[in-house]
Amino acid sequence: MTKEGPDSESPDGTVDDDWHLFASASYGSAEAEPAEVTEIEEAPEDEWFDGDDHIHSGASIDWEAPPCPAPLGIAHVIKIGTCDNCLHRIGGRRVDSTGAEGGAILRAEAHSRDSELEKAEIPDLCPLCENLFEDVINIVDRVIESTNDYEYSTMQFGIHLPKDMIQSEDSIRTKHGAQGSKPLKPSFVISIQEEITSRVQGVSFVKESPDIMITIDALTLRVDVDVRPIFIYGRYRKLERGIPQTRWPCRACRGRGGDCENCKGTGLQYTESVQDLIGEPVRSTMDANDTSFHGMGREDIDVRCLGSGRPFVLEIKGPRSRKTDLEELSEQINSEASGKVEVNSLRWSQKREVSRIKETRSEKSYTIRFKAGEELPEEEVTEAISSLSGRVLEQETPKRVSHRRAAKTRKRKVTSISDILVEGDEIQFSLRCEAGTYVKELVHSDEGRTTPSVKEVLGTECEVLWLDVEDIHSD
Repeated sequence: MTKEGPDSESPDGTVDDDWHLFASASYGSAEAEPAEVTEIEEAPEDEWFDGDDHIHSGASIDWEAPPCPAPLGIAHVIKIGTCDNCLHRIGGRRVDSTGAEGGAILRAEAHSRDSELEKAEIPDLCPLCENLFEDVINIVDRVIESTNDYEYSTMQFGIHLPKDMIQSEDSIRTKHGAQGSKPLKPSFVISIQEEITSRVQGVSFVKESPDIMITIDALTLRVDVDVRPIFIYGRYRKLERGIPQTRWPCRACRGRGGDCENCKGTGLQYTESVQDLIGEPVRSTMDANDTSFHGMGREDIDVRCLGSGRPFVLEIKGPRSRKTDLEELSEQINSEASGKVEVNSLRWSQKREVSRIKETRSEKSYTIRFKAGEELPEEEVTEAISSLSGRVLEQETPKRVSHRRAAKTRKRKVTSISDILVEGDEIQFSLRCEAGTYVKELVHSDEGRTTPSVKEVLGTECEVLWLDVEDIHSD
C-alpha cells in the first residue's frame, strides 16, 4: 500500500513506496515530469489514437500512467480535472472521510508529493461526472420539498444519465481508476441517499415495494415523485339491490359531468357504488387522491351479496398518510354505509394479491326466486329442478352482456340444488355451481342460449324475480 505522505528514501537508496512495482513502465521517480518540457515529437500520420486524450494547459495529455491508487495515477486523474467526489471513488485509497471530503484528502496528499501539481491549471468541468455531484444538494432540496406532505419510511431511486456520459466515464474509470471502483450512477445515488438520510429521520432505501419512488433526470435535474399505492384486503356484503360494484360512468356524458342533466354533473350513472361506499371513508382517512376496487368477480347491480361476503382488494392511490387502525376503519365504513354495504376481515395487503383475487375461480352458492308461466304441482317442480343437479350447462354469451363479453359457448357445472320452495306460481331454490355460471340464464334459458335450463325441464316460461349470492367458496 502506498504511503499517505511524501516519498522518502531508505538507507540503501531505494524508494520506500509500492509505486516502484510499476518500474517496468520506465518511471524513475514519483514526481511528475517537469511542466517546462514543451517539445512534443510530431506524431506520424498513422499514429493510433484512442480518443482518450485530455487537454491541459493547451497541450494534449495522454500519459501511459499506471491506474490508481499509484501516486502517479492519482496525479494523472487530478491533472485531467477530476473533481474531489470522483477522485475519492476511483482513487482506490482508504481515508477517514468519503465523497468530496475523502477526495480532498487524496488531493492534498498528491500536492504534498508533487509541489508543481498544485500550480497546474485544472479544467473547470470534471471529465467523469461533469460536476454532477455539485447538484446533490439541489436535487435533495427538490425531493424533500416534493415529499414533504407525505408520510413514508421507505424510498427507491431511479436515475437517468445520458448515454454518452456513462460511456465516457466508464472509459476513463476503467483505464485510470482503481480496480473495483464504483461507476458513476450508483455513486451518485449513494451521495443523494446519504444527504437525504442526514436531513430526513427514519427513512430507508429499498429496491422493491417502496413507499415512494423518486426518478431523477440528471440532464435537466427534473425530480419526479411517485407515491406508491397502499392495498387493503377484505370481504364485503352488499345488503341492498341497485348498487353497482364499481363506479358506473354516466351513459349520456360518459363520465364527463359538467352540465349533464342526466347525472346532474356527477358523471355517474349511479351515485353510489360498493367501491365508493367502502373507498371514500378510506380515501378521506388516509388523505389519498383516489381508489381502485378489485373484486373476486362481481354480482349484477340488482343482486345482493350475503354470507361471509365477496373478497376484494382496495387500492389507495397517492395516500399522504400510510397508517391507520383497520378495525376503526371497518367500523366507520359499516356505520356510514349502514344497510347498504358491510365489510369484514380487513388487513393490509400487497399488489400481488390483486392478481390472486382476479384469477381465483371459486364455486358460489346462490338463492334464486322466479315466477313460472303457470302453476305446476309441487312434486313435479321439485323433481324437474332437482334433475339439473350435477348437470353440465352449455351457455352461450347472454344477450345482456354481449357488448362486453366474447361470443362463445361456456360449459359450467351445477354442483348441487337444494331447498326448493313452491308457492303458487313463484318458485325458489338454492344451488351451488362452478365459477362463471350465468344463474339467471339457467332459469329463463335466454331464448335457448343456455341448455339445459329450468324453463326447459318445466316446460313453461320463467321470469327471474331476484337473485342473491349466498356464499363465495374461496377458502
